[in-house]
Amino acid sequence: MIQTRSPLLGPCLALVAVLHVLHHPTPTDAGAVPMTSENIDMTLASNELVFLNFYAEWCRFSNILAPIFNEAADKIKEEFPDAGKVVLGKVDCDKETSIASRFHINKYPTLKIVRNGQLSKREYRGQRSADAFLEFVKKQLEDPIKEFQSLKDLETLDSKKRSIIGYFDRRDQPEYDTFRKVATNLKEDCQFHVGFGDASLAMHPPGTPIIVFRPDVALSHDNDETFTGSLQNFDELKIWIQEKCVPLVREITFENAEELTEEGLPFLILFHRPDDHNSIKDYKSIIERQLLDEKQNVNFLTADGKRFAHPLHHLGKSEDDLPLIAIDSFKHMYLFPNFSDMYTAGKLKQFLQDLYSGKLHREFHYGPDPTNNEIQPETGKGTSPPESKFKELGPSKHRYTLLEKDEL
Repeated sequence: MIQTRSPLLGPCLALVAVLHVLHHPTPTDAGAVPMTSENIDMTLASNELVFLNFYAEWCRFSNILAPIFNEAADKIKEEFPDAGKVVLGKVDCDKETSIASRFHINKYPTLKIVRNGQLSKREYRGQRSADAFLEFVKKQLEDPIKEFQSLKDLETLDSKKRSIIGYFDRRDQPEYDTFRKVATNLKEDCQFHVGFGDASLAMHPPGTPIIVFRPDVALSHDNDETFTGSLQNFDELKIWIQEKCVPLVREITFENAEELTEEGLPFLILFHRPDDHNSIKDYKSIIERQLLDEKQNVNFLTADGKRFAHPLHHLGKSEDDLPLIAIDSFKHMYLFPNFSDMYTAGKLKQFLQDLYSGKLHREFHYGPDPTNNEIQPETGKGTSPPESKFKELGPSKHRYTLLEKDEL
Protein backbone atom coordinates (compact mmCIF):
# COMPACT_ATOMS: atom_id res chain seq x y z
CA MET A 1 0.00 0.00 0.00
CA ILE A 2 1.29 3.44 -0.87
CA GLN A 3 1.57 5.74 2.18
CA THR A 4 0.84 9.42 1.79
CA ARG A 5 2.53 12.17 3.85
CA SER A 6 0.55 14.79 5.74
CA PRO A 7 1.05 18.25 4.24
CA LEU A 8 2.03 19.47 7.75
CA LEU A 9 4.72 16.86 8.26
CA GLY A 10 7.31 18.55 6.00
CA PRO A 11 7.34 21.86 7.92
CA CYS A 12 7.45 19.98 11.23
CA LEU A 13 10.49 17.98 10.15
CA ALA A 14 12.17 21.19 8.98
CA LEU A 15 11.58 22.81 12.38
CA VAL A 16 13.03 19.79 14.18
CA ALA A 17 16.10 19.95 11.94
CA VAL A 18 16.62 23.66 12.72
CA LEU A 19 16.33 23.05 16.47
CA HIS A 20 18.80 20.19 16.20
CA VAL A 21 21.36 22.43 14.49
CA LEU A 22 20.91 25.18 17.06
CA HIS A 23 21.58 22.87 19.98
CA HIS A 24 24.11 20.60 18.32
CA PRO A 25 26.50 22.69 16.24
CA THR A 26 28.04 20.98 13.27
CA PRO A 27 31.84 20.64 13.04
CA THR A 28 31.95 23.75 10.86
CA ASP A 29 30.75 25.77 13.86
CA ALA A 30 33.91 24.83 15.75
CA GLY A 31 37.19 26.70 15.54
CA ALA A 32 37.78 30.32 14.61
CA VAL A 33 34.90 32.36 13.19
CA PRO A 34 35.24 33.24 9.47
CA MET A 35 35.28 37.03 9.14
CA THR A 36 33.72 38.71 6.12
CA SER A 37 32.84 42.25 5.14
CA GLU A 38 29.31 41.48 6.37
CA ASN A 39 30.17 40.47 9.95
CA ILE A 40 33.54 41.92 10.88
CA ASP A 41 32.42 45.39 12.00
CA MET A 42 29.71 43.99 14.27
CA THR A 43 32.15 41.44 15.70
CA LEU A 44 34.77 44.08 16.47
CA ALA A 45 32.23 46.45 18.02
CA SER A 46 30.48 43.90 20.22
CA ASN A 47 33.46 42.08 21.81
CA GLU A 48 36.02 43.14 24.37
CA LEU A 49 38.77 41.24 22.55
CA VAL A 50 38.96 39.97 18.96
CA PHE A 51 42.01 37.93 17.92
CA LEU A 52 42.32 37.78 14.12
CA ASN A 53 44.25 35.38 11.91
CA PHE A 54 44.83 36.81 8.41
CA TYR A 55 45.74 33.96 6.08
CA ALA A 56 45.85 32.72 2.48
CA GLU A 57 44.88 29.23 1.39
CA TRP A 58 47.98 28.88 -0.81
CA CYS A 59 50.41 29.87 1.99
CA ARG A 60 52.01 26.84 3.64
CA PHE A 61 52.60 28.75 6.89
CA SER A 62 48.89 29.65 6.96
CA ASN A 63 48.00 25.99 6.45
CA ILE A 64 50.30 24.93 9.28
CA LEU A 65 48.73 27.48 11.62
CA ALA A 66 45.07 26.89 10.69
CA PRO A 67 44.36 23.75 12.79
CA ILE A 68 46.33 25.17 15.72
CA PHE A 69 44.36 28.42 15.66
CA ASN A 70 41.07 26.51 15.40
CA GLU A 71 42.05 24.34 18.36
CA ALA A 72 42.88 27.47 20.34
CA ALA A 73 39.51 28.99 19.43
CA ASP A 74 37.72 25.96 20.89
CA LYS A 75 39.78 26.06 24.08
CA ILE A 76 39.16 29.78 24.48
CA LYS A 77 35.40 29.37 23.90
CA GLU A 78 35.37 26.81 26.69
CA GLU A 79 37.38 29.08 29.00
CA PHE A 80 35.42 32.25 28.20
CA PRO A 81 31.89 31.20 27.16
CA ASP A 82 30.19 34.55 27.83
CA ALA A 83 29.07 36.49 24.77
CA GLY A 84 30.90 39.76 24.17
CA LYS A 85 34.12 38.66 25.88
CA VAL A 86 36.45 37.23 23.24
CA VAL A 87 36.27 35.94 19.66
CA LEU A 88 38.95 34.28 17.54
CA GLY A 89 38.33 35.15 13.92
CA LYS A 90 40.00 34.21 10.65
CA VAL A 91 40.17 36.22 7.43
CA ASP A 92 40.75 34.60 4.04
CA CYS A 93 42.66 37.49 2.47
CA ASP A 94 42.21 36.24 -1.11
CA LYS A 95 38.44 36.37 -0.71
CA GLU A 96 38.24 39.37 1.64
CA THR A 97 40.67 41.70 -0.10
CA SER A 98 39.04 44.85 1.31
CA ILE A 99 39.58 43.63 4.89
CA ALA A 100 43.19 42.67 4.12
CA SER A 101 43.80 46.13 2.68
CA ARG A 102 42.09 47.83 5.62
CA PHE A 103 44.39 46.05 8.08
CA HIS A 104 47.53 46.59 5.94
CA ILE A 105 48.43 42.91 5.67
CA ASN A 106 51.82 42.36 4.04
CA LYS A 107 52.68 38.84 5.20
CA TYR A 108 50.86 35.58 5.88
CA PRO A 109 49.80 34.60 8.42
CA THR A 110 49.43 37.83 10.39
CA LEU A 111 47.84 37.79 13.85
CA LYS A 112 46.27 41.04 15.05
CA ILE A 113 44.41 42.06 18.21
CA VAL A 114 41.42 44.40 18.47
CA ARG A 115 40.42 45.56 21.96
CA ASN A 116 37.14 47.37 22.55
CA GLY A 117 36.93 48.08 18.81
CA GLN A 118 40.44 49.57 18.73
CA LEU A 119 43.20 47.90 16.72
CA SER A 120 46.33 47.27 18.76
CA LYS A 121 49.43 48.58 17.05
CA ARG A 122 51.26 45.42 18.08
CA GLU A 123 50.76 42.13 16.33
CA TYR A 124 50.94 38.79 18.09
CA ARG A 125 54.47 37.50 17.48
CA GLY A 126 54.75 34.85 20.17
CA GLN A 127 54.70 31.06 20.14
CA ARG A 128 52.19 29.47 17.79
CA SER A 129 50.53 26.77 19.84
CA ALA A 130 46.98 26.39 21.16
CA ASP A 131 48.17 26.66 24.77
CA ALA A 132 50.25 29.76 24.01
CA PHE A 133 47.27 31.43 22.34
CA LEU A 134 45.08 30.58 25.34
CA GLU A 135 47.59 32.01 27.80
CA PHE A 136 47.93 35.12 25.64
CA VAL A 137 44.17 35.69 25.64
CA LYS A 138 44.00 35.15 29.41
CA LYS A 139 46.70 37.77 29.85
CA GLN A 140 44.90 40.18 27.53
CA LEU A 141 41.69 39.86 29.54
CA GLU A 142 43.33 40.50 32.91
CA ASP A 143 42.50 43.81 34.58
CA PRO A 144 45.24 46.14 33.28
CA ILE A 145 45.05 48.43 36.31
CA LYS A 146 46.65 47.79 39.71
CA GLU A 147 44.82 49.31 42.66
CA PHE A 148 46.80 51.01 45.44
CA GLN A 149 45.47 51.26 48.98
CA SER A 150 47.47 54.30 50.09
CA LEU A 151 49.67 56.96 48.50
CA LYS A 152 52.65 55.30 50.18
CA ASP A 153 52.22 52.36 47.78
CA LEU A 154 53.14 54.69 44.89
CA GLU A 155 56.59 55.29 46.37
CA THR A 156 57.64 51.79 45.32
CA LEU A 157 56.75 52.09 41.61
CA ASP A 158 59.47 51.01 39.20
CA SER A 159 61.41 54.16 38.29
CA LYS A 160 62.42 52.59 34.96
CA LYS A 161 58.77 52.25 33.86
CA ARG A 162 56.31 54.88 32.70
CA SER A 163 53.13 54.96 34.76
CA ILE A 164 49.64 56.42 34.49
CA ILE A 165 47.98 57.01 37.87
CA GLY A 166 44.26 57.63 38.34
CA TYR A 167 42.71 59.17 41.45
CA PHE A 168 38.96 58.51 41.70
CA ASP A 169 36.15 58.69 44.26
CA ARG A 170 34.43 55.48 43.16
CA ARG A 171 34.79 52.59 40.78
CA ASP A 172 31.36 53.22 39.21
CA GLN A 173 32.24 56.69 37.89
CA PRO A 174 31.89 57.02 34.09
CA GLU A 175 35.36 58.61 34.01
CA TYR A 176 36.82 55.42 35.46
CA ASP A 177 35.12 53.35 32.76
CA THR A 178 36.87 55.50 30.13
CA PHE A 179 40.18 55.19 31.99
CA ARG A 180 39.88 51.40 32.13
CA LYS A 181 39.13 51.08 28.41
CA VAL A 182 42.17 53.19 27.52
CA ALA A 183 44.32 51.17 29.93
CA THR A 184 43.16 47.95 28.27
CA ASN A 185 44.37 49.25 24.90
CA LEU A 186 47.70 50.66 26.08
CA LYS A 187 48.77 48.32 28.87
CA GLU A 188 51.87 47.17 26.96
CA ASP A 189 53.14 50.75 26.85
CA CYS A 190 52.61 51.87 30.45
CA GLN A 191 51.85 50.62 33.91
CA PHE A 192 48.40 51.72 35.11
CA HIS A 193 47.51 52.36 38.76
CA VAL A 194 44.36 53.58 40.46
CA GLY A 195 43.20 54.59 43.92
CA PHE A 196 39.63 55.07 45.15
CA GLY A 197 38.10 57.02 48.02
CA ASP A 198 40.39 57.66 50.98
CA ALA A 199 43.37 56.11 49.16
CA SER A 200 43.45 59.03 46.71
CA LEU A 201 41.42 61.79 48.40
CA ALA A 202 44.49 63.91 49.18
CA MET A 203 45.37 64.11 45.47
CA HIS A 204 42.13 65.50 44.02
CA PRO A 205 39.02 67.51 44.98
CA PRO A 206 35.95 65.38 45.81
CA GLY A 207 33.97 64.58 42.67
CA THR A 208 36.81 65.58 40.36
CA PRO A 209 38.96 62.60 39.34
CA ILE A 210 42.51 63.28 38.15
CA ILE A 211 44.89 61.30 35.92
CA VAL A 212 48.64 61.84 36.13
CA PHE A 213 51.55 60.64 34.02
CA ARG A 214 54.67 59.64 35.96
CA PRO A 215 57.78 59.25 33.76
CA ASP A 216 60.59 56.71 33.97
CA VAL A 217 62.67 59.09 36.09
CA ALA A 218 65.65 56.70 36.24
CA LEU A 219 66.00 56.87 32.44
CA SER A 220 64.72 60.31 31.46
CA HIS A 221 64.59 63.95 32.47
CA ASP A 222 60.79 64.10 32.10
CA ASN A 223 58.47 65.41 34.80
CA ASP A 224 55.01 64.42 36.07
CA GLU A 225 52.11 65.77 34.01
CA THR A 226 48.37 65.97 34.67
CA PHE A 227 45.73 65.34 32.02
CA THR A 228 43.70 68.49 31.44
CA GLY A 229 41.14 67.22 28.92
CA SER A 230 37.79 65.50 29.31
CA LEU A 231 37.90 62.23 31.25
CA GLN A 232 34.76 61.08 29.48
CA ASN A 233 36.28 61.47 26.02
CA PHE A 234 37.91 58.13 25.13
CA ASP A 235 39.80 59.38 22.05
CA GLU A 236 41.17 62.48 23.80
CA LEU A 237 42.41 60.51 26.80
CA LYS A 238 43.86 57.73 24.65
CA ILE A 239 45.81 60.16 22.46
CA TRP A 240 47.27 61.91 25.52
CA ILE A 241 48.28 58.69 27.27
CA GLN A 242 49.70 57.25 24.05
CA GLU A 243 51.88 60.33 23.58
CA LYS A 244 53.18 59.97 27.13
CA CYS A 245 53.62 56.20 27.16
CA VAL A 246 55.14 55.64 23.71
CA PRO A 247 58.37 57.62 23.97
CA LEU A 248 60.28 59.17 21.09
CA VAL A 249 63.28 57.04 22.13
CA ARG A 250 62.47 53.37 22.72
CA GLU A 251 64.48 50.45 24.02
CA ILE A 252 65.08 47.64 21.55
CA THR A 253 64.96 44.10 22.92
CA PHE A 254 64.90 40.67 21.33
CA GLU A 255 61.18 40.60 22.14
CA ASN A 256 60.26 43.75 20.16
CA ALA A 257 63.02 43.76 17.51
CA GLU A 258 60.85 42.11 14.84
CA GLU A 259 58.10 44.69 15.37
CA LEU A 260 60.54 47.63 15.23
CA THR A 261 62.35 46.25 12.19
CA GLU A 262 59.09 45.81 10.32
CA GLU A 263 58.37 49.54 10.70
CA GLY A 264 60.99 49.95 7.98
CA LEU A 265 62.80 53.02 9.36
CA PRO A 266 66.58 53.15 9.92
CA PHE A 267 67.74 52.73 13.52
CA LEU A 268 69.79 55.36 15.35
CA ILE A 269 70.94 53.35 18.36
CA LEU A 270 72.69 54.18 21.60
CA PHE A 271 74.51 51.06 22.82
CA HIS A 272 75.09 51.35 26.56
CA ARG A 273 76.20 49.33 29.57
CA PRO A 274 73.33 47.76 31.51
CA ASP A 275 73.88 50.06 34.51
CA ASP A 276 74.60 53.26 32.55
CA HIS A 277 71.46 55.32 33.07
CA ASN A 278 73.07 58.75 32.60
CA SER A 279 73.99 58.16 28.95
CA ILE A 280 70.40 57.07 28.27
CA LYS A 281 69.00 60.19 29.93
CA ASP A 282 71.32 62.50 27.99
CA TYR A 283 70.72 60.73 24.67
CA LYS A 284 66.93 60.96 25.11
CA SER A 285 67.13 64.62 26.04
CA ILE A 286 69.28 65.49 23.02
CA ILE A 287 67.02 63.56 20.63
CA GLU A 288 63.92 65.33 22.00
CA ARG A 289 65.54 68.79 21.74
CA GLN A 290 67.39 68.47 18.44
CA LEU A 291 65.89 65.65 16.34
CA LEU A 292 62.14 65.81 16.94
CA ASP A 293 61.57 66.67 13.27
CA GLU A 294 63.27 63.40 12.22
CA LYS A 295 60.84 61.05 13.99
CA GLN A 296 59.07 60.18 10.71
CA ASN A 297 62.38 59.19 9.11
CA VAL A 298 64.21 57.18 11.76
CA ASN A 299 63.63 55.07 14.87
CA PHE A 300 65.52 56.37 17.90
CA LEU A 301 66.54 53.45 20.09
CA THR A 302 68.64 52.40 23.06
CA ALA A 303 70.14 48.93 23.34
CA ASP A 304 71.79 47.01 26.15
CA GLY A 305 75.28 46.56 24.73
CA LYS A 306 75.79 43.37 26.70
CA ARG A 307 72.67 41.72 25.25
CA PHE A 308 73.41 43.03 21.75
CA ALA A 309 77.10 42.13 21.74
CA HIS A 310 76.86 40.64 18.23
CA PRO A 311 76.08 43.93 16.42
CA LEU A 312 78.85 45.59 18.44
CA HIS A 313 81.31 42.91 17.38
CA HIS A 314 80.18 43.46 13.79
CA LEU A 315 81.19 47.11 14.20
CA GLY A 316 84.58 46.08 15.58
CA LYS A 317 83.59 47.13 19.12
CA SER A 318 83.03 45.44 22.47
CA GLU A 319 81.44 46.19 25.83
CA ASP A 320 84.62 48.01 26.82
CA ASP A 321 83.91 50.65 24.13
CA LEU A 322 80.46 51.59 25.47
CA PRO A 323 78.65 53.90 25.27
CA LEU A 324 78.58 54.40 21.52
CA ILE A 325 76.09 55.40 18.82
CA ALA A 326 75.50 53.75 15.45
CA ILE A 327 73.07 53.77 12.53
CA ASP A 328 71.64 50.57 11.08
CA SER A 329 70.10 51.41 7.69
CA PHE A 330 68.96 47.77 7.18
CA LYS A 331 71.64 47.56 4.52
CA HIS A 332 74.76 48.72 6.36
CA MET A 333 75.84 49.85 9.81
CA TYR A 334 77.73 53.09 10.44
CA LEU A 335 79.47 54.14 13.63
CA PHE A 336 79.13 57.67 15.03
CA PRO A 337 82.83 58.57 15.26
CA ASN A 338 82.97 60.03 18.77
CA PHE A 339 80.30 59.54 21.43
CA SER A 340 81.15 62.82 23.18
CA ASP A 341 80.27 64.69 19.95
CA MET A 342 76.65 63.89 20.78
CA TYR A 343 76.76 66.85 23.16
CA THR A 344 77.76 69.25 20.36
CA ALA A 345 74.63 70.76 18.84
CA GLY A 346 74.03 69.61 15.28
CA LYS A 347 76.46 66.67 15.23
CA LEU A 348 73.86 63.90 15.49
CA LYS A 349 71.59 65.65 13.01
CA GLN A 350 74.47 65.92 10.54
CA PHE A 351 75.18 62.22 11.04
CA LEU A 352 71.61 61.46 9.91
CA GLN A 353 71.83 63.87 6.99
CA ASP A 354 75.03 62.14 5.87
CA LEU A 355 73.14 58.84 5.86
CA TYR A 356 70.32 60.25 3.74
CA SER A 357 72.72 61.87 1.23
CA GLY A 358 74.83 58.74 0.88
CA LYS A 359 77.87 60.50 2.31
CA LEU A 360 78.43 57.88 5.03
CA HIS A 361 78.56 55.11 2.45
CA ARG A 362 80.71 57.12 0.05
CA GLU A 363 83.24 58.15 2.68
CA PHE A 364 83.53 54.62 3.99
CA HIS A 365 84.68 53.54 0.52
CA TYR A 366 86.77 56.53 -0.52
CA GLY A 367 87.65 58.45 2.63
CA PRO A 368 86.46 61.94 3.63
CA ASP A 369 85.11 64.28 1.00
CA PRO A 370 87.71 66.88 0.06
CA THR A 371 85.65 69.63 1.72
CA ASN A 372 84.90 67.81 4.98
CA ASN A 373 87.36 66.07 7.30
CA GLU A 374 85.07 65.58 10.27
CA ILE A 375 84.43 61.84 9.72
CA GLN A 376 87.50 59.82 8.82
CA PRO A 377 86.87 56.05 8.93
CA GLU A 378 90.34 55.28 7.51
CA THR A 379 90.05 51.53 8.16
CA GLY A 380 87.06 51.36 5.83
CA LYS A 381 88.89 52.36 2.67
CA GLY A 382 88.59 49.84 -0.08
CA THR A 383 86.01 47.74 1.79
CA SER A 384 82.27 47.79 2.34
CA PRO A 385 80.57 49.07 5.50
CA PRO A 386 79.45 46.35 7.94
CA GLU A 387 76.20 44.80 6.80
CA SER A 388 73.02 45.32 8.81
CA LYS A 389 72.59 42.98 11.76
CA PHE A 390 69.16 44.18 12.90
CA LYS A 391 67.44 43.33 9.62
CA GLU A 392 68.15 39.71 10.56
CA LEU A 393 65.73 40.17 13.48
CA GLY A 394 62.85 41.15 11.16
CA PRO A 395 60.03 38.82 10.03
CA SER A 396 61.61 35.52 9.02
CA LYS A 397 61.04 33.79 5.68
CA HIS A 398 60.90 30.58 7.75
CA ARG A 399 57.83 31.88 9.62
CA TYR A 400 55.93 34.04 7.12
CA THR A 401 55.10 34.33 3.46
CA LEU A 402 56.25 37.90 2.88
CA LEU A 403 54.37 40.01 0.34
CA GLU A 404 55.03 43.19 -1.51
CA LYS A 405 52.82 46.06 -0.34
CA ASP A 406 50.95 46.22 -3.63
CA GLU A 407 50.10 42.51 -3.86
CA LEU A 408 46.84 43.11 -2.03
